[in-house]
Amino acid sequence: MSGGVVVLTGGVGGAKLVDGLYRSLPAGTLSAIVNTGDDFSHLGLPISPDIDSLLYLLSGQSNRELGWGREGETWSFMAALKSLGGPDWFRLGDGDLALHILRAEAFRAGEALSEITDRIARAWSLQLAVYPMSDTPVATWLETSEGRLSFQDYFVARQCRPKVSALAYEGAALARPPAAALKALQEARTIIVAPSNPWLSVAPILAVPSIRAALQARTAPAVAVSPLVRGKAVKGPTAKLMDELGLAANNHSIAAVYAGLIDAMIVHDGDDAPDSLPVAYANTLMSNEADRIRVAQAALEMAAKIAK
Repeated sequence: MSGGVVVLTGGVGGAKLVDGLYRSLPAGTLSAIVNTGDDFSHLGLPISPDIDSLLYLLSGQSNRELGWGREGETWSFMAALKSLGGPDWFRLGDGDLALHILRAEAFRAGEALSEITDRIARAWSLQLAVYPMSDTPVATWLETSEGRLSFQDYFVARQCRPKVSALAYEGAALARPPAAALKALQEARTIIVAPSNPWLSVAPILAVPSIRAALQARTAPAVAVSPLVRGKAVKGPTAKLMDELGLAANNHSIAAVYAGLIDAMIVHDGDDAPDSLPVAYANTLMSNEADRIRVAQAALEMAAKIAK
């Protein structure tokens, strides 16, 4: 995947942009480095939500109504679990379980997360590289009005309701990204930061020292797509989180998070533009395949303009 496009991504919005890039670029020229700060163990199974959501979307298996999980999912396992008094706050569909069980078996056999992710992508005939940001555990934790919470407790169990005062990415300092992911960054011709939540989905990736160092040393143009549309997130708690952290919900704040790591931004039509970076305007709402391709192309065109 050397000399191609590398995208840093996490969450639903990020997966949509990756899908647009995947549909816009020649096969084998796209690499995605995916947030694993959301990963956790549940019912003895290793769950990688952002990786799984991306794989499902790119392979045409994503649940279009929910935005996560598999299309046509059934829930017999969850019904049986609930009848036994088991925890049902994190929903695992019957088809989804197959992926988690396969990952658990691979871990027991000594495989790294990057290896099993690559194996699943190839099984579904995906022609891009999907890399976890780390093959060692990194966990996003939040200091909140209800105490210190893991990401899944905050995001799923408590539906983002607690007020957040600080975040930490445990394990990031010692994280080991796949060597191929670092090579893709070092040799990239274009780097794109997806419109993922900057604090919950992108910051964990940037907290990995070797990834941040590769971004700081890059020669390729880097473009971020803002997650804000008229000062709000299309989905998720981005604007709420910014307010609780004492930040204005605007693109100046987004640009500050990525200071020194990007060269330009794509912002939604009519929204504020940061003074510190070149900006291109586009309709960044991604409701369908055509929208995803449109936003992907806007990011690629801006990168090409910078590279000249």
